Formats: sequence, structure tokens, C-alpha cells
Amino acid sequence: MQASLRRMAMHGVLACVAACAPWLAATPALAQPPGYPVKPVRIVVPFAAGGPADVLGRVVGEGIAKAIGQSVLVDNKAGAAGTIGIDMVAKAAPDGYTLAVVPVGNIAVNPTLMPHLPYKPTDLAPVAMLATVENVLVVNAATPARSLADLRKLAMQKPGELSFASPGAGSQAHLAGELLHLDAHIKLNHVPYKGISPAMTDVVGGQVTMMFAPLSVALPYIKAGKLHALGVASARRSAILPEVPTIAEQGFPKFEAVSWYALMAPAGTPAEIVRKLSQHVDAVLADPSLKERLATLGMEAAGGTPQQLAATIQKESTRWAGVIRQRNITID
Repeated sequence: MQASLRRMAMHGVLACVAACAPWLAATPALAQPPGYPVKPVRIVVPFAAGGPADVLGRVVGEGIAKAIGQSVLVDNKAGAAGTIGIDMVAKAAPDGYTLAVVPVGNIAVNPTLMPHLPYKPTDLAPVAMLATVENVLVVNAATPARSLADLRKLAMQKPGELSFASPGAGSQAHLAGELLHLDAHIKLNHVPYKGISPAMTDVVGGQVTMMFAPLSVALPYIKAGKLHALGVASARRSAILPEVPTIAEQGFPKFEAVSWYALMAPAGTPAEIVRKLSQHVDAVLADPSLKERLATLGMEAAGGTPQQLAATIQKESTRWAGVIRQRNITID
């Protein structure tokens, strides 16, 4: 009798184990956090479609999508010179599913220039540098200067008469002109425009003396003899204009005014996700065909680690804050 009861109990235990086996096997997997990514990733471009930030968001997004096996959606959220879109990302969930293409101005200039921004630089986590854009100092063809030394001499002969254009107060072109004012100890009058096209038109037409312009924009005018390039504002000479020296070579070793675009995430995004995204961006930007595509648009593919980007942001923030304060730059 007891043996029979023991056999019945054992059968019950075995039956229970068999019935529960699928649940028990599934329990460890259910307890693990889901992998990244498990849904589409959104890249917010804080400007209208068609510009450099939009192009970078789309080409890099395509490459990331292939690497992670999920869709990457580009979302143009223009307004307030990029502030609206970037603020949206700064306030998004830090889960790696919302990213932003951020220009140098919005992360390293505006926090000083606009003390009442709705976001702080610390609200965003660096992921990777996407691309840089070379700027070149050009003068209209009627200006006799053919070097930076010539320009300084001319400025000293005509104090307060030379002017420089920019696409707007606080833009990279504006800050570069103010930096030249400080470093070269010459007085230059700033003439702000609403966009790069009208500014360039007036420099070519001789209404304004000079401008720091993206090389891709200025190049056709340089080749046509309508503008003269006096110096490249990068650390090294441009492969497109190798005969034009850098401004640093011409007696101003610390001068640099390069535009750049970075991929950033909300602060607090897990470090492992940030690291993976950075690696994916590096792989995408290493593609020779993509490098060539960006080069035709006047951009040089960048890449690098989150730590390198963080260091660049810190360096640029400090430098441009100094220029803004010394020149008492404000925007209306």
C-alpha cells in the first residue's frame, strides 16, 4: 500500500514538472532585459530638409539601420535656429531610441550666446563626430589683399573701413571674423545677413570686404576669379585648395574656425548603447564611397569616440565663450 502511494506521488511530481517545464525554461529569458535595439531609432535633425545636417542624418542613419537591423527614421524638427529639435532630444527618454544631429553652434556656442536656452550642454550625451566643414577667408576681387599680411596692412591703413559678412549674428562665420579681429588686432565691421546666399552675393559684389565661408560655397567664385582666398580656417591645408595656406601658417598658430556636426543622445543614455552607436557611426563613415559623397558636399567624414567628441565640445565651448565675452557679442 505504501509503495503504491509512493509511486502515485512520484507520478504526480513528474507530471507537475512536465507541465511546468515550458514555463521554467522560459523564465530566465523573461527575466533578462530586452536587447538594443528592439524598435526603430529616430534621428532628429533640428533643421529643414536639404541642408548639411539633414544630409548627414540620412546617410548615417541608413548605415546604422543596416548595422542594427532596425529602421532609422529621420525626423526634421526645424525652428528657433535648431533649438526646438535639440531641446526635444534633450528631454527624450535616455534609451538610445532618440538621437540628434547637433552642429557646433548649438552645443558649443549658443549656451554662452543664449543664456536662456531651454536645454544645457549637459542634457546631451556625445556619441560621435559626424563630419567637419572647411571654412575659407575670402575677399572680393576688388580688394588688393592677396594674403593675410596684406589684409592686416590694409586694415591698419583704413581703420574701421573693412567689413566682413556672415549669415547671421552668432554664426560660425561671425565668430570667425571676431576671432580674426582679436588675433590680428585689426578693426573689422560685422555685417549680418539672413542666410549664406545674400551674404556671399554682397561679398562678390563688393558691398562687403570679406567673409569666412564654407569652402564648398566659395569655391566656384574662387575658381571664377570673383573672390580671392586668403587663408583656410582649418588646422591643415585643404586638399581642394592646397595652394592656399592656413590662417595658422600666416602668424596665428592657434586660429581655427571649423564647422562640424555631431551625433548626440539624451544624457543618461546607457554607456554601452552610446559605445555601440559610436562604433556603428565609425564603420559607416569609414566607407570610401560615403567619404567621397560627403566630400562633394564640402564635408569631411569624421568619427571617433564619445570621449573625443566630449573633449572637442569642451575645447570649442571654452574658446568661443572667450570670443563672445571679449567682443561682447549678443543677438537680438
